[in-house]
Amino acid sequence: MRTFFIALLFTLLPAALFAHEVRPAYLELREEQGGEFSVLWKTPMRGEMRLSLAPEFLGRTERLTPVALRDTGGAAVQTWRLRAVEPLRGQTLRIRGLEGTMTDALVRIEFADGSAWVKRLTPQEPAAAIPARQGGWAVAGEYLRLGVEHILGGVDHLLFVLALLLITRGFGRLVKTVTAFTVAHSITLALATLGLVHVPQRPVEAVIALSIVFVAAEIVHARRGREGMAARAPWMVAFTFGLLHGFGFAGALSEIGLPAGHIPLALFFFNVGVEVGQLLFIAAVLSLVALVRHLRLPLPGWAELVPPYAIGSVAMFWVLQRIAAF
Repeated sequence: MRTFFIALLFTLLPAALFAHEVRPAYLELREEQGGEFSVLWKTPMRGEMRLSLAPEFLGRTERLTPVALRDTGGAAVQTWRLRAVEPLRGQTLRIRGLEGTMTDALVRIEFADGSAWVKRLTPQEPAAAIPARQGGWAVAGEYLRLGVEHILGGVDHLLFVLALLLITRGFGRLVKTVTAFTVAHSITLALATLGLVHVPQRPVEAVIALSIVFVAAEIVHARRGREGMAARAPWMVAFTFGLLHGFGFAGALSEIGLPAGHIPLALFFFNVGVEVGQLLFIAAVLSLVALVRHLRLPLPGWAELVPPYAIGSVAMFWVLQRIAAF
């Protein structure tokens, strides 16, 4: 089992060092009056370079204002106004250049009648037809997929879950710990997304990284015979820090937005997607542990400290990086 966790860490850590670096592009159109839309187009940046992406409608549109560009630190944001000479419903939207990247583009179009269309375009599917109206099941499926993709792409959240797996002993305790984490981040995800609680996102991200450092330190203490709260009551730690992780999920969902007329449905299925992704990760870890449990490879005594020190080191890097970004 120790061998597996060490191998898993060396698989995750290269991606972990660049957590949140591969961010999706984001296109938002809001219809302000008949056929006229305000447009916001955000593309990720690395240093002073941004991805060469551009939205294209295959039907007739015309730009009403010049493009205004601003740098938000990590993303280039362009805004302008356009008129749809031909109705957008039924047109095909394409993100030019997306097929040559490793990122996605999230599209959200709000119409004057209160309806909305949300779609994630990928390098494999860089274009999609805008439907006449997006039904409830289509919204549910899209937000379910967004939730799964968000948790599986959030390396910091996965490292926290991995740290909980390392410190939790016994299947019963593991079920309680996972349940506590799920309940906690579901609460704050709903409260923050619905606008009932407002928390600055950058401090939240820094404290999320600090929560991983805390659990990693607790693992080291437990390995040395000094069990702390995380080892004695991991469900309490999971619930406490799960509240913070819920605010982190809410930050991602606030960028996506919730479609008018389907807000409860979209919020519920995004949360379900997060839980599905989390359970898939836990199931994969436990399945691989079961496969390698019968391998009795000789390891030195210090090998059991490699995972918590590796997790803690990466998380501390994130803490400093995120504090520096304030």
